[in-house]
Amino acid sequence: MAKNNSEVTSDVVNRFNEATSRHDVDGMMDLMSENVVFESTGPAPDGQKIEGQSAVRKVWEELFQSTPEAKFTAEELFASNDRCVVRWSYDFGKGHIRGVDIIRVENGKIAEKLSYVKG
Repeated sequence: MAKNNSEVTSDVVNRFNEATSRHDVDGMMDLMSENVVFESTGPAPDGQKIEGQSAVRKVWEELFQSTPEAKFTAEELFASNDRCVVRWSYDFGKGHIRGVDIIRVENGKIAEKLSYVKG
């Protein structure tokens, strides 16, 4: 039986979260579209909008290089059609942040990832 839109979205986002947990930038980028839009959590208050594979890859590489011990944990995930909400925590050794991502999947790839943090 073929997967419905919500199942496809959930599957893509779960695989992305697993790659993020491993700090596997290649695996993460394989799941993002060429024209991906990523809105980061910093700098406060509104974060930064990063567009395209190359620019987004650089953000992830710099993040993991600066926090090699960091651990990403997806706490809860909900998908509806092409949208997904992920509640997560990111422990970087000296502390942690908690946040939410709103993700849009298009043609089996993450097209948009909007990240928000508490506090």
